[in-house]
Amino acid sequence: MEEIVSDPNLVAYCGLYCGACRAYLRGCCPGCHENSRAGWCKVRACCVENSFATCADCRQFADPRECGKFNNWVARLFALVFRSDRAACIRQVRQLGLQGHADDMAAHKRQTLRR
Repeated sequence: MEEIVSDPNLVAYCGLYCGACRAYLRGCCPGCHENSRAGWCKVRACCVENSFATCADCRQFADPRECGKFNNWVARLFALVFRSDRAACIRQVRQLGLQGHADDMAAHKRQTLRR
């Protein structure tokens, strides 16, 4: 398994940190930005279409939870099961920038901010 390092390119479009994901660390996933098989993800598709690094770049919604692509039943189920708060991740990206978010997530060895 690889070491968790800070890399802003490993911040997923939804704010999760791929650099601390077990699948990424085991070499089973290339990370959100490089995962061409993740065509099912509406957040990824929206960010690619709008040339956003993450949802933090979107100014249509002050709170990403207002966005139907970001906050749908799949996302709510994922959040419940994994106690994940992707909206908090996006707020942190807006506050600290991509590098700051990556630094924080790598330092704490976490893929997401917890609810």
